[in-house]
This record gives sequence, structure tokens and C-alpha cells, in this order.
Amino acid sequence: MQRKTLIVGATSAIAAAVAQICAARGDRLYLVGRDAAKLQALVTSLGSAVVGHESGDFVAFEQAGARMQRAIAVLGGLDRALIAHGYLGDQARSERDFDYARAIVDTNFTSVVALLLPLAAHFETQGHGHLAAITSVAGERGRPRNYTYGAAKRALGCYLEGLRSRLYPRGVHVHDIKLGPVPTPMSVGHPQNFLWGEKHAVAHGIVQAMERRWHTVYLPRSWRLVMAVVRLLPECVFQRFGFLAGR
Repeated sequence: MQRKTLIVGATSAIAAAVAQICAARGDRLYLVGRDAAKLQALVTSLGSAVVGHESGDFVAFEQAGARMQRAIAVLGGLDRALIAHGYLGDQARSERDFDYARAIVDTNFTSVVALLLPLAAHFETQGHGHLAAITSVAGERGRPRNYTYGAAKRALGCYLEGLRSRLYPRGVHVHDIKLGPVPTPMSVGHPQNFLWGEKHAVAHGIVQAMERRWHTVYLPRSWRLVMAVVRLLPECVFQRFGFLAGR
């Protein structure tokens, strides 16, 4: 079956890898990205699998509905939608600059909600489909090194949980993709360890989660166990471990 797939934030390293997988299996793709030049390069590399694309600013909330409607119209319907854009930002700056903190929250939460509203309405009326968004393990506990970003991702996870229960009776699957760190341009400069994932493996995990109807998935998978332990730690204990609660 030729799936009709929408990917928002398609120029991110992981989303581009997902697009490559989907193109290789025969999906019809509509891609949305922030960087017009990167988006055009991706579209060129994927060839005829891409039936439409659009670049623009995701925090232009008033454009979200029309943008999603254009994608659905060009695809001739919609089977899969992945929202993959995000912005880690500078935690220290977000602690002293409200406008900057708001930009992190708007990019990682508010702009995603603006897209989810029209997509959820479409899937609810249609009565089937898969709607996925990338959150983060950073949303599991508030950590001094990234709690502005983490708070936005936690809020998104809560929103997805409610949306999943709302759409469940209609046969629509909503997927929360909780990513651990992956070497991408967004994570440049951050020290890496054995828990870091690899973008192609993570991309395959995202596609697999939607095909197998996994509603909440940690990628890499090892993060499910790690975060189960971290969530259970009392705050007074959590704060004593610098590698968890330090800068």
C-alpha cells in the first residue's frame, strides 16, 4: 500500500532519515521544513517520492492550519504524520531572558499544538491514521542543564496523552516518540556517552513504532529502563547526583 505521509521538521537529521526510509518503501511524501535550502536539497535527493513541500517559520501559528490543509490536499489524503521539529536552545540564557525562554517553549510546544489541532481534526473525521510527534527524555525530570526545553517537551507529552485517549475511539493512533540524545547539529558540543543513539537506527525505530502501533516509545530503547529508574528517585536523592541533576 502506498502510504500518504507528512513530515514536519523534515530538514532535521532524524526526520530526513525517516523521509529516506519512507521514500524507499514507496510512500508519497509531503515535507515541511524551516530552512528552504536544506529542504530543497532533501527534496532533490528523494526524487519523485516527494509530491509537495513547503518551507516556513513554525512559530507563525496563524499559518499552521492552512499549511496542514495544503499538505493534505496535495497528498490526496493522509495516512501518517510526523512532527519532528524542535529547538534545544541555551538553558542559561533562557533563565535570564523571557523572550528567549518563550521562543524555546513556543518552538517545542505551542507550534506543535498549532499543527496538531488541524491534523487531529482531519484524522478524527477520517476515522483512521497515525499521528506522531517527537518529545524527549528531557521531559521526564527537571534538570538544571535543560529544564526550559524539558518543560516544553513534558507539556507536549501530556498533550499527546490526552489527544491519544480522545482519538482512540475513532481508530486513530497517536504516538509519543521520546528521544534520548542523538548526534545531530542540534546536539553539537554536548559530551556523548554509551546512551547516545544513532540517527538511522532511531529513524527506523520511529517508523517501526507507527507500524506496530506503539503509542509511547523510547529511542534508543535503553532509555525506557534508564528513565524508569530516574523517575523513581526521590528528589532529595536525585539532586545529590551531579551527572543527573548537575549543569
